[in-house]
This record gives sequence, C-alpha cells and structure tokens, in this order.
Amino acid sequence: MTQENGRWGWLSYGLIVMAFTHTLTHIFAGIAPTLYPEFIVEFGLTNQDLGLLASIPSLCAALLSIPIGLMADKIGAKKMILISIAVAIAGAVLAYSATTPFTLILGLSLLIVNTTIYHPASYSFTTFLFKPEDRPKALGIHGAGGTLGMTLGPISLTLLIGSLAFNWRQVYLFWVAPLILGTISVWFIKYIPSEDISTESEEKSSGQATKLLSRGLIIFLIFVAVRMMGMSMNRAFMNVWLADTKGWGLATRGIITGANTLMGLVAAPVGGILATRYGEKKWTVWTLIAAYICYTLAYVLPGDTTFIVFYVASGLFTFLSMAANSAIMAKLSPSGQRGLGYALYFLPGSVMGAIAPMIAAFIADNFGVYNVFMACIGVYFLAVAVLQFGVKVD
Repeated sequence: MTQENGRWGWLSYGLIVMAFTHTLTHIFAGIAPTLYPEFIVEFGLTNQDLGLLASIPSLCAALLSIPIGLMADKIGAKKMILISIAVAIAGAVLAYSATTPFTLILGLSLLIVNTTIYHPASYSFTTFLFKPEDRPKALGIHGAGGTLGMTLGPISLTLLIGSLAFNWRQVYLFWVAPLILGTISVWFIKYIPSEDISTESEEKSSGQATKLLSRGLIIFLIFVAVRMMGMSMNRAFMNVWLADTKGWGLATRGIITGANTLMGLVAAPVGGILATRYGEKKWTVWTLIAAYICYTLAYVLPGDTTFIVFYVASGLFTFLSMAANSAIMAKLSPSGQRGLGYALYFLPGSVMGAIAPMIAAFIADNFGVYNVFMACIGVYFLAVAVLQFGVKVD
C-alpha cells in the first residue's frame, strides 16, 4: 500500500515494531502461572498464598491504569513503550534474584505493570495508523504479536529447563536480551501518529465515539470485567489442577499452555479480517460462544487427549475474537482520549486479576479445585450475555 497522510500500510516499520514489542510484553504473562506448582513447593505456599501471589501484581496494575492512560495521551506512545520495557527488564531481574515470596511478588508485579504501561500506548499507536474499517485487520497483526509472546513464555520453560538444564530463575534472565533489542527497535521509530485518520464528520458516520464515558462503553467494560474474572480464576489454578490431578510435569504443562496461545498466531489476524466482514460485535459473540463450549467440554469430558484438544480449541476461538474486541474499544473511545480509553479497557482485567484468584482460592479450599473451573463456565457465558444484550456498536 502507499503512504497516506504520513501513515503507511500493513507492514510499516511502526506496525512491525508494535507486534514485536507486544510479543516481548506478553512473554512473562504465561511463565508465572505455569510455575505456580513450583512456587508452592519452593516457597511453601498455601492456596490462599497462591491467590495473593496471583492477585497482588494485578492490584498494582489496576491502581496505576488510569494515571498511565492519562500519561499515554500526554507524553506519547514512544516514550511510554520505552518506559514499559525498562520496567519489564527490572521485573525480570528481580524475579531471577528472588529468594523470598516478597521479592518474587515484587518482580512479578513489575512484569504485570509493564503490560499496563505498554497497552494504552501501543494500541493507540496502532489504531491511529489506520482508518476505522481497517483497524480490525491491523489489530489482528498487533494481537498476533501478543499471542506469540504468550506462547513463547511457557514453551521457553519447556525448552530451557527441559533441554538446556536452566532453572526457572534463569528463564526470566534469558529474556532480558530480547527486551534490550525491543528498546533499540522502538528508539528508531520516526513517525508517531497522535490522532485518527478520519475527520470529525467521518467519525460520526462510522459510529466513532465523541465522548469517552458513554453507556455503551460502560456496559462493554462490564463485559470485559466479567470475562476477565473467568480467565483469572482459571489461570490461577489450572496448572495446579493439572499437576495434582493429571500428574503432568512442568514440560507438559508448558507445551499445553503454549499450544493454547499458539492458536493466536493465525487466529488473531484471521479474526481481524473476518470481523471486518461480519461486524465486530457479531463476530465476538459467535467466537466466544464457540470458545466457551470447547472450554466446557475440556473439563467435563474424560480423558487427557480430550482435554488437550478442546482446551487448545478454546484458545483458537478466543483469539479469533481478539482483534474485534480491540476494534470495539477504538470505536467507543474518542481519538483525543484513545490512550485513556485503552487504559480503561485493560483496567477490568487488572481489577479481576486481583480479585478473582482470591475467589478461586476460596472455592478451591471449600469445594475443591475442580469446581473453580465449573464456576468459570458460568462466568464466561454470563459475559457473552452482557455483550450480546447490553452493547450496541455494529
């Protein structure tokens, strides 16, 4: 494609860097949950302790979300992304050197805060590069970078620990060098967009929001919050359940977790293209219903192979909805407050990441770990109902 108003087509340097840094940002998201059984043994943690370990980093992210969103609109995407990478490097070094639960939580908190700093800036940058009708496609490419990171994290545990005799601390240190490369790639970005391509009249005709806290946005954020509650509950205890019930070791768990997110490499960009064709909301509802049916079958039907097939399939359909979700948020937030809008978009995930693991720990202690996943099923389908009947966007 040719340049238009200073913005380039699909494979511009800026979009490639956003996808690459998105990969680096999400690498650590899949490492810690995979290591929860090891943390329990090494640090002598109870279910409630594990709930706190999973909750505190998300609580830190939640408290910082709004200030960071305001900063993203004021100081620009490039500076915010450089700050996020610096925070990630500090978190990785702290996790590597952790000898107590406190230092481990501090390191993990910085790694989560890194994503809170990164997301408003990178999503704003990407949405400003493209017209509203093209955003799902661009966000699909951007999202594929994030899913690659989610995949590389758990798989790196399998490869580095299983094949190269690393310990889990050294895995955190291993990723510092790629983070430094990410800093260099961001440094060479020259063009930094700060507003939408569309004019004001085009925004109105395309359904672009002119104010931030609309009814549609609030209900959409409720949908995100309910959905993220289910995801956080599942993430907190899935690896513990797999280790205790199925007897799967770190290498196997890493492969399964990585395979689930690996689906996003293809599903995220393809989902963006299909969302453009069928409409963001309709596509999100369809794909999430399919994802949650697969999730239900994974836990209800017997057999290890059955679990793997349906759990990985749930990841495929979940990532098919990723770009559409992000595009809906872009529609519901005005151009001048896009950074704050995306901070609000990721805020429910941080809040539920702080609350949901403690709820899951209560369920696990009183009703058994398996019932955590049964609760997740109900929460997931409630989220779809909120989106279908509460949000008007297409």
